[in-house]
Order: sequence, then structure tokens, then C-alpha cells
Amino acid sequence: MFIKARKILINAFPVALMIILIPIVLNDFLLAALYLVIAIISLMTRHEKNDYLAYVFGLVVITISEYFFIQTGVETFMRNSLFGIMPVWLPLLWAYAFVAIMRSLRVLDQ
Repeated sequence: MFIKARKILINAFPVALMIILIPIVLNDFLLAALYLVIAIISLMTRHEKNDYLAYVFGLVVITISEYFFIQTGVETFMRNSLFGIMPVWLPLLWAYAFVAIMRSLRVLDQ
């Protein structure tokens, strides 16, 4: 039980780091670059089957979904450097979060 929890926390750490950086790094493009560095290091440090596919899938699908969700008016962003409606770093955060969720589900299946 504790081993699974530890593995899940390790998977969640890059996402938590990304979230912590949001109020600290005010330049959206610099933050996006930092997110790419975090994702690359995380994916190279421990690569699991289909991680890259999950990252790209998350990047594309979540960006499209987020775009339509924002268009409903339910959610708005003050930082709108991508398409004029969302921060450029948001799809990168969601993409790696998708990988972390997938990895965590694998841990729970063990």
C-alpha cells in the first residue's frame, strides 16, 4: 500500500512542480519552456511503455478540449498567450499530467 502511494507521489511530483511555478514565473513562454524541460527530464529519467504517445495524445486532445471548454464561457484565463484564450503552458501541463495519470493507473493495477 505505501509502496504504491510512494510511486504515485513520485509520478505526481513533476505536475506539482509545474503548478508551483505558475505564480512564480510570470512569462508564459518561459514557463512553457520550463515545462518542456521538466517533461523531457521526467520522461528520460524513467520511460514507460507509451509515455511519448500519451504525452502527444494529451497535448493534442486536451488542448482541443480546453479550447472548446473555454469557448463556452465557463472558464476564462487572465493569461491568454495561446489562441488569445489560454496560457501557452497549459497544454504542456495537461500533457504531462496525462502521462502522470496513466502511470499512476498502472501502479494501481499492479
